[in-house]
Amino acid sequence: MDKIDRKILTLLQKDATMPVAEIGRKVGLSTTPCWRRIQKMEEDGVIQRRVAVLDPVKVNVGVTVFVSVKTNEHNDIWMRKFAGVIDEFPEVVEFYRMSGDIDYLMRVVVPDIGAYDSFYKRLIGKINLTDVSSAFAMGQIKYTTALPLDFALISDDDK
Repeated sequence: MDKIDRKILTLLQKDATMPVAEIGRKVGLSTTPCWRRIQKMEEDGVIQRRVAVLDPVKVNVGVTVFVSVKTNEHNDIWMRKFAGVIDEFPEVVEFYRMSGDIDYLMRVVVPDIGAYDSFYKRLIGKINLTDVSSAFAMGQIKYTTALPLDFALISDDDK
């Protein structure tokens, strides 16, 4: 990856629908070399997919809940079972295994508290959990899907 690749990625993170010709113009490349770089980053898995970022309120999932889970089960079989259960819940938009006092953390989006209660009841009906704690977000202060690229490894030729 070089500085041009980072510039391309910065532009794509802001607007994945930007035409390749425009991206090329902004990074100082013609269309074909720019397109080749984008294709290479897709093949290498740097660009995993291109998506539309939706307004949660307009699609009726304006309530964000951070769900902390503790369990007494600490083995691979249980962890895979739990991950499989979570895959069944589209309300879970992020899911992490954690260090520290919390074993797992989920970000859940729902229309309202009633929908969260329904989610919670379905969840505990599918898997045994030691402790579940929910924190409702009161307001969003920062949200981005763009990753910081200052830490991306730069090729030796471009240092």
